Amino acid sequence: MSAEATNPEAHPEARPELRRRGRTRLDLRRLGRAALLGPTSRDRLPDAIGHVAEAHRAHHPDADLSLLRRAYLLAETSHRGQMRKSGEPYITHPLAVTLILAELGAETTTLTASLLHDTVEDTEVTLDQVRAEFGDEVCFIVDGVTKVEKIDYGAAAEPETFRKMLVATGNDVRVMSIKLADRLHNMRTLGVMRPEKQARIAKVTRDVLIPLAERLGVQALKTELEDLVFAILHPEEYESTRALIAAHAGERDPLPGIADSVRAVLRDAGIAAEVQVRPRHFVSVHRIARTRGELRGSDFGRILVLVGENADCYAVLGELHTCFTPVVSEFKDFIATPKFNLYQSLHTAVATPEGYVAEVIVRTRQMHRVAEAGVVALGNPYATATPDAAADPDEERVDPTRPGWLSRLLDWQQSAPDPDTFWSVLRAELAQDREITVFRADGGTLGLPAGASCIDAAYAQHGEAAHGCIGARVNGRLASLSSPLSDGDTVQLLLAQDASSGPAAEWLDHARTPAARIAISSWLESHPDRAMSTTSAARAPLSVVGARGGGGNAVADLPDATVRLAGCCTPVPPDAVAGFLVRGGAVTVHRIHCAAVAQMRAVGRTSVAVHWRATADCRVTLLAESFGRPHLLADLTEAIAREGVEVVSATVEPPVEQRVRHTYTLQLPDATGLPALMRAMRDVPGVYDVSRA
Repeated sequence: MSAEATNPEAHPEARPELRRRGRTRLDLRRLGRAALLGPTSRDRLPDAIGHVAEAHRAHHPDADLSLLRRAYLLAETSHRGQMRKSGEPYITHPLAVTLILAELGAETTTLTASLLHDTVEDTEVTLDQVRAEFGDEVCFIVDGVTKVEKIDYGAAAEPETFRKMLVATGNDVRVMSIKLADRLHNMRTLGVMRPEKQARIAKVTRDVLIPLAERLGVQALKTELEDLVFAILHPEEYESTRALIAAHAGERDPLPGIADSVRAVLRDAGIAAEVQVRPRHFVSVHRIARTRGELRGSDFGRILVLVGENADCYAVLGELHTCFTPVVSEFKDFIATPKFNLYQSLHTAVATPEGYVAEVIVRTRQMHRVAEAGVVALGNPYATATPDAAADPDEERVDPTRPGWLSRLLDWQQSAPDPDTFWSVLRAELAQDREITVFRADGGTLGLPAGASCIDAAYAQHGEAAHGCIGARVNGRLASLSSPLSDGDTVQLLLAQDASSGPAAEWLDHARTPAARIAISSWLESHPDRAMSTTSAARAPLSVVGARGGGGNAVADLPDATVRLAGCCTPVPPDAVAGFLVRGGAVTVHRIHCAAVAQMRAVGRTSVAVHWRATADCRVTLLAESFGRPHLLADLTEAIAREGVEVVSATVEPPVEQRVRHTYTLQLPDATGLPALMRAMRDVPGVYDVSRA
């Protein structure tokens, strides 16, 4: 998508992964000569796309190549006269991008759009012409990868281009497949650019394109992009890693011998399998070296075992762990629990009698295809769509391959109109390299980044309605909103009935997803007074004290003695009670089973008989535990007043992990109303427990 390129022969060291894998290299001079010759006769393909057709037919033997021929002719004629900075005809760029996708197994529609992906941006060809000639799907994909005009957006052109591309990817993942292949070819041929521009492009590739390739499962593109970025941004470390690999090449490699042993074991077990040695790419070697220090021969690659069926994968694993010494800590089952980017494999490591430890990957051939090509290997996700559904290009299409992270990204980008905010939050979102799945109480699921909290789950499930979230139950147990979630948790979110409820500023400390952070920040900015009040309310306890005191309707058999109801157990009629004489001549009254009764007797306090008056009123202390939210104290006080109960005193402790503890001393007109009072208090939104002190 850029003329900022040069001949890849000028920088062969920037393509180590390509050279090691033996991937077909384009002869740009030959392609350039073929392109300049113009169109060929109608009965055969142009020579310039013969290699694309060959790679395409390897994956799709029955593919109709006439569409590719027409797309090439339009691309060649529209780009004719345009040159890359390397001096090659510009048509060599869309050809190279299309070849990358053809080798990954992309279907015909993707390759057609790839050949045309720069025509609308760089030539006089319009989207209407593309739609008329190639249909709505090709037009949609070409439009998705077309940059926005820099003259209209200025410095915001790059983030807005990515925003447009990601929205289009939400409707058709093939848009991002073409963008990744486009960036790979530009990175392969970046040598003629100024060093500072190389670094800028490499940083965007590192922060945005490589994470997207990882999330879409396109490992073949991701690993090569990583090596190319590594060479540009960290040239010294790249050179030392290259020297390390070169030194290893001159030594005896133990992995082929271990692979032979694995083949023999599987052959004896009657398991049909293909065993390969897969060298690590440069960045992988660099990471291993930083983790393990000095590397041994078996650290420079891994053994890949390909089988036919899922059951064969576990049969291979059993044989390996039986015939070799397994390294238990290295075992991972990504077949039973696939990664969020479609990746499936069994990972293990075994030790040989010679003392080498070899990492082994076991997968089916279909898993291998998806592991290498990701969403590209899934073909056309709309092949089964009804004609009516495919007829309207403006209607959003539900992509069956759309992962949860992409849905989250599409949701929050709508709340980030500022390009700078979108750009910075996008990079932060893509930096999350793991995802968890949690189950909702209604049976649905939520995909969240690792480390997400109940706050993130609330906004993922309820959107802006999560402003009124007051707590959660995780796996059936009450939990604060700050509680982190783990893969497989079941979360039930508790929402306040009060529409005016809003989030606390502290929620930002526990929110991990951009959607949650943007929504919370927007609410706090639009409610500065509420934000200040919720923050200050958490600082100091609130205490309200009434005028009444004494022992309520408890009477001691001691003339003129002052009677006090113990605050530790707050007895009420008809509780069985005991009285004890304390300092000052007062009698304190406890419930008979209160722990303080035994202590009083142990220290020799004088026991005094007490009884209840015939009157029905009484005093009681209740503890109400709740999730913090605005107006909670007012709502609780109102619920108490509706029961005709007088508040003697009330204390609200500072929130701890968004939980608040209220202590009320209440004067009831009738002790029989206590159960109804406690039920009314529990019914207040946010209150999860009410008990006697």
